[in-house]
Parts: sequence; C-alpha cells; structure tokens
Amino acid sequence: MGPVLVLCAHGTRDPHGRATVADAVAAVAAAAPETEVREAYVDVHGPRVEDVVAALPTAASGPAGVVVPLLLAAGYHVRVDLAAAVAGRPDVLLAPALGPDERLVGVLADRLARRLRPGDAVVLAPAGSSDPRAQADSEQTARMLGARLGTAVGVGYAAGPSPSAARAVADARAAGARRVLLASYLLAPGFFQGRLEQAGADVVTGPLLPEPRVVQLVLDRYRATGSAPAEGA
Repeated sequence: MGPVLVLCAHGTRDPHGRATVADAVAAVAAAAPETEVREAYVDVHGPRVEDVVAALPTAASGPAGVVVPLLLAAGYHVRVDLAAAVAGRPDVLLAPALGPDERLVGVLADRLARRLRPGDAVVLAPAGSSDPRAQADSEQTARMLGARLGTAVGVGYAAGPSPSAARAVADARAAGARRVLLASYLLAPGFFQGRLEQAGADVVTGPLLPEPRVVQLVLDRYRATGSAPAEGA
C-alpha cells in the first residue's frame, strides 16, 4: 500500500455540502481501493487537517501521506494553512490545488453547452479569495473556459474580491447580453452557491461535485505528488 491520501476540503456548515464532500471522499476511495483515504478539513469543522497529518504513521520508506487539497485554486489555505499542516512532517507531501485544469474546464463547458445560446454572456463564479494568486487561477480558468466555448467569459466572485457575481451579471446585461449564464466554480452546495443563485443570472449551474472527472483529478494529483521523493529522503 502506498502513502495515505488525505483529501482536504474547506469545510462547511451546510449539511448538503458536508454530505457532498463525504460522497466525494467515498468515491475517491472506491476508485482507488488499494489506497487508504482519510478525510480532513482546513476550516469550519473537523477533522482538522493538521490533526489528521499528525496522526499518520511513519512509513518504512517513501512518503507516509499526500495531502490533496479539494480546493479549486492555490490561495491562502493551500499556500499557508496546508503548508503549515505538513511542515512538521517531511514525509508528508502536499499536492497542488485542483485548478486550473482542463478537466475542470471540461465539466464547466459541458454544463454550459446545453444551455448556451447566441447573444448569451457567461460569467465564471468562484468562491473568492483575498490572495491575488488564487484570483489569477480563477481568471486563468475563465480564459480556458472561454477558449473552450468560443466566447469571452467574465469572472464574478461569490464573496471577497470585486466584481461580485451580482455585479458581473449586471455588467453583462448592461453590455447587451440577451441572457447571463453564471457558471458555478464551487465544489459543493452551501452558502456560496446560495449567493450565486441570488445574483440575478438567467441560468446558474450547480457545483462541480459529484463528478467522476473531479475524482480522477484528485487521484492524478495524489499519484503525481506521491511518486516524487519526500523531502529529506
């Protein structure tokens, strides 16, 4: 058996969001039965990622674990919180965030393509982050989605930085869009998805989970990171 896969989500108080993440953890475990998968969270509730990492047994050789962020951009939680969680365990590796990635763009594009009409505007709606690098990741995803759809894609955040999703929708209407499609760039239902549904768009897509391509992306991040030598090895 290889290193333990610690799948770390943000955390939410919404029971539907918690159930969605738990289902994703179960789907990852079912897709890789040879791998031990442990659930962890970086905020809101436990099990806290630092506690899960600290409890990992030391491996005889190679990495003991790989923390895979169930997060769409490399913001503060990935660069600071998760980095701190593994800092005391050189035998535990930290994988990159899930996005930007063409597979996520494919999920978004597939959901929009069935609804997109001539004259429509598309706005990508991430949760939002104060970290400019996370914002850059979201903007890159919007460009990738625009290239896939053959139309410009704006960005509007559920919370945090400007423009808000509601402002981006209003701006698209003011620019002459017949309809505005808001592409949810969230993983699970909860508070942020609710904000998107109140942003005034004609169409709001659902969160990315459940989705087999996201499960495969998690496993790819795990395998690519786990095959690298552990620090100090």
